[in-house]
Amino acid sequence: MNMRLTWICHGATAASRKGLFPLDEPLEEKAMAEAGRMAAPPRADRIVMSPALRARQTAEALHLEARIDQALCDCDHGRWAGRSITTIEAEEPEGLMAWMSDPEAAPYGGESIADLRTRIAGWMDEQSTLGGHVVAVTHASVIRAAIAHVLHAPLSSFWLVDVEPLAVIRMTSNGRRWSLRLQH
Repeated sequence: MNMRLTWICHGATAASRKGLFPLDEPLEEKAMAEAGRMAAPPRADRIVMSPALRARQTAEALHLEARIDQALCDCDHGRWAGRSITTIEAEEPEGLMAWMSDPEAAPYGGESIADLRTRIAGWMDEQSTLGGHVVAVTHASVIRAAIAHVLHAPLSSFWLVDVEPLAVIRMTSNGRRWSLRLQH
């Protein structure tokens, strides 16, 4: 069954600008305004979003009536949530290095990058069986995991994909395989 999937990354937050592992923070005022100026996504059969406040506010600013889908939540960073990468590097350099070099590692007690990719790949495959067009408002980490899944890329490539706030990424599936779709 043919399917289109449009990913929209939530807008910027103070945490993302300061290099903090996210909690459930709101969008910056500027991000709300930027999202409000974006072109509306094309008609969709299903519009879903992460339960995080920043995703909900992005969907609202885009005038999307989205339903919450728990599968689209951000990577669980466990005890590192709310802390800066700089602090983690100073206090737990081995843990930070393990997290950035081993996709199976979760030194913070949360979800590994490998687990995140498995969760997102399963969600995408489930959506593919339903067909139609899905718009999903979620997090950069979720979108990076989806891209790695679609490209059959090694998980080490997760860190090589930069998904900016309010980025729109499109994918298609013919029911057998996914493709990344780049448009101008």
